[in-house]
Amino acid sequence: MLSRMKHVVCLFGFLLLAGTGIAVADDATVAAGLRALGGQVTEAGGVVTKVFFKDCSKLGDAEFKQIGQLKSLKGLTLYGQCHGLTDATIAHLAGLTALEELGTDGIQVTDAGLKQLANLPNLRSAAFFHIAFPDKGFTGAGFAAFKTLPKLERLTVAGTPFNDIGMAAIAELTQLKEFRTWHTYQTSAGNEHLLKLTGVRTLYLGQRLRQYNGKPNALSLDDATFATLAKMKGLESLTLDEVRITYAGLAQLKALPNLKKLALLHTDIAEADVAKLRADLPGLAIEFKPLTDEERKKLEGMLKI
Repeated sequence: MLSRMKHVVCLFGFLLLAGTGIAVADDATVAAGLRALGGQVTEAGGVVTKVFFKDCSKLGDAEFKQIGQLKSLKGLTLYGQCHGLTDATIAHLAGLTALEELGTDGIQVTDAGLKQLANLPNLRSAAFFHIAFPDKGFTGAGFAAFKTLPKLERLTVAGTPFNDIGMAAIAELTQLKEFRTWHTYQTSAGNEHLLKLTGVRTLYLGQRLRQYNGKPNALSLDDATFATLAKMKGLESLTLDEVRITYAGLAQLKALPNLKKLALLHTDIAEADVAKLRADLPGLAIEFKPLTDEERKKLEGMLKI
């Protein structure tokens, strides 16, 4: 009985701010409540510094409000169908001014809602998987607001109806040093926006997400993409995923003076073409493994127009 009472106190014990009438949980209380819901919580010096959820499907308005009270929080990961994070609840996170790393999966926000995260001055790294998935009108235009985040260096956008409008918004984030994107609705033309990211040194570019409504959508990544990539002179590391290419495309990478690493993941290309590039660019570390029959079949499905 005593143990049960302590558990209840941990979940619902709040401190009442004198004279305000506002109930605010202390870090220890919030930590206990989040752990009870499956969260991993890191504390240092009596305050919460990191919160990690592998499955945050149980989190709602009350929990996000409490997370938003963790003023010393530096790392927040909300994976596992975080559908409770919406335009209304994401506002609770806008006051996390110490936050440096943010990772989300399945949040259901609009472009307008996403802009509320532009108030995190110390944010250095952000990853967004499956925003507003399936297609709910999200384009990625809201990312343009992130240009006010001076320390933001790494950004990942994947598995979302983000499109060329979103790519144009990303182009405004000239402070980025690393950008990763795949399984979106961007087109090959959208890759041109990457040329404005002159500070990017690491780029991960994957194939577009197929539309399953019967409408055709062209590939976002193929041999033609290399004409754009060859202009990104600052690139040091490049990863391409789910693509069919030839030596004619790869050869254009010779124009990148600083490229040190190339990873070809799930890539349909002749081994002889990769060997030729290795011979041409002996200083370039190339990661490549020929496709298995099963992988090739899966790639065929992904590349269907």
